[in-house]
Amino acid sequence: MSTKTVPLIGFTTYREDVTWGVRGGDSALTQAIYFELAAAAGGRPVLLPPVRHAPGGPGSGAAETIAALDGLVIIGGLDVDPSLYGAAPDPSLGRIDPSRDASEVALLSEALACDLPVLAICRGLQLLNVVLGGTLFQHLPDVIGHDEHQPGDGQYAARSISCLPGTRTAAIFGEHPVVQCSHHQAIDRLGEGLVVTASSVEENGTTPLVEAVERVGSRFCLGVQWHPEKDGDQRPFDALIQSC
Repeated sequence: MSTKTVPLIGFTTYREDVTWGVRGGDSALTQAIYFELAAAAGGRPVLLPPVRHAPGGPGSGAAETIAALDGLVIIGGLDVDPSLYGAAPDPSLGRIDPSRDASEVALLSEALACDLPVLAICRGLQLLNVVLGGTLFQHLPDVIGHDEHQPGDGQYAARSISCLPGTRTAAIFGEHPVVQCSHHQAIDRLGEGLVVTASSVEENGTTPLVEAVERVGSRFCLGVQWHPEKDGDQRPFDALIQSC
């Protein structure tokens, strides 16, 4: 664990072929709002690219990387490969990136092993659950009968959720926040050591979805299914930095 006065916060990234100006190519990137919120909270962001050609594979160097950091943010993004939780791909499965999965699984596993503070957002929550032995619903409309958690690809929906009183989740967000959701997958079987701290508010007798989890006994390990960065919500990043 670092003893630096300014916490170093690692952010996972997308691997995409992008163009900027007259340049372009295979790149590692994330939305600036993620790391700006951490910087505003007093942290120093560090971007962690999902490598493909390291001698030890995409997870190579995870232990050394985590040892240099004071906190880790697993950002949103692509679907998690269902083979990681022993399932066959659903026909509605979105795009996956095995190298990103492998990189983030290695980083997250090392972070959990040494109790590094972790904030897991959307896909991050799903990956946290999978790393701890849980499973996912691969396509929510087939489960809950509507697409109100993601009206379309890349689209967000304002959803009411209910946070469990007395939890860190409720202390950060309040007990009945309205949040920005954009996900077609969600937690099915809960991973070992996780507790559900927020659920979706559904109608017509539909079973609520898991919207937030915390890991029992961790210094700070919070996963949220929604996107606090979409609203520029500083609070979870403040809480992460304070835990460092």
